[in-house]
Amino acid sequence: MFIDFFLKLRDARVPASLKEYLMLLEAMDREVAGYSVDDFYYLSRASLVKDERNLDKFDRVFGEVFKGIEALGEAIDEEIPEEWLRKLAEKMLTEEEKAKIEALGGWEKVMETLKERLREQRRRHQGGNKWIGTAGTSPFGAYGYNPEGVRIGQDENRHHRAIKVWDKREFKNLDDDVKLGTRNIKVALRRLRRFAREGAPSELDLPGTIRSTAHNGYLDIHMVPERRNQVKVLLFLDVGGSMDPHVRTVEELFSAARSEFKHLEYFYFHNCLYEGVWKDNRRRHAESIDTWDVLHTYPADYKVIFVGDASMSPYEIAYPGGSVEHWNEEPGILWMQRLLDVYAHAVWLNPVPAAAWDSMASIQMVRQIMGGHMYQLTLDGLDQAMRELSR
Repeated sequence: MFIDFFLKLRDARVPASLKEYLMLLEAMDREVAGYSVDDFYYLSRASLVKDERNLDKFDRVFGEVFKGIEALGEAIDEEIPEEWLRKLAEKMLTEEEKAKIEALGGWEKVMETLKERLREQRRRHQGGNKWIGTAGTSPFGAYGYNPEGVRIGQDENRHHRAIKVWDKREFKNLDDDVKLGTRNIKVALRRLRRFAREGAPSELDLPGTIRSTAHNGYLDIHMVPERRNQVKVLLFLDVGGSMDPHVRTVEELFSAARSEFKHLEYFYFHNCLYEGVWKDNRRRHAESIDTWDVLHTYPADYKVIFVGDASMSPYEIAYPGGSVEHWNEEPGILWMQRLLDVYAHAVWLNPVPAAAWDSMASIQMVRQIMGGHMYQLTLDGLDQAMRELSR
């Protein structure tokens, strides 16, 4: 298992060396980590990861290799993993059964009913259609089904129906060092260019040198500043939740953008733009950036690119308090409009296939807010988006 772990780390481009792997085995042999998976996680991370940019890749590989293991070596027993038991308790319904379950009737009704349940409920519930619990058809709880409700105590999406999530969620930063499988993304981004020569002279001006030498009768070398792309870009990246399946594609775009645009500023958001964005997903609660500060810091000549699936509850766009994670005093549509009022050139790149856009009310709403400038995150869509920003 350990050699498989090491090889998968190398496949994921975590630059762990054989010497570091042998050091880890020696530490295990000396029982530095004991028989705790948590202890082994921190020991192996300290031994094999030298750059914090590789922490996310390490976490993904560790979770894949050791998923479901609660102890190592002599401490392994015959108990069924808790995750398996929880899966058995999940509510599985047919499409016909789902169609018979009715929603409470709107944002205000859901929030009002949740307050009542919090006041009245005294014990844990499983199944049923009223109380906060698990594996039922109540609008509140986990591992069940309801057309519209509040998710409480569940790690990730199952049906993409929650209009609010009552848990602290951890998102991972996108890797800007991804090796692209194709150079076509970079080629598409290069349509967004405006070159200028600025800075210290660092390149040979061959035509100028030839003219000056011919005119003066002696070698007269001329230098010019390097030509650089002067386009300035604000990149807003949706992370977490329904964006998880699209991480690889967005990382490729992010990596290409970091190498193509000298003047690039990026920010993370979740689902819709609100009063705050952030730079580091691990510290998004502690180090958020006011959206007003972004609007006042970067001038109107910046081009704006949103990257997200726009797949959310319509309440997240249209209602105060509609955010799935926090209570927003102002609706997302207002913050989107404020940004578009400052930056005239803005597009939205969507990894969801365009054929599915009409079936999602939230995608239609975001597309309308963007003035129709939503493009599928494909090479053709990128090409169209860059042409739009170049106008």
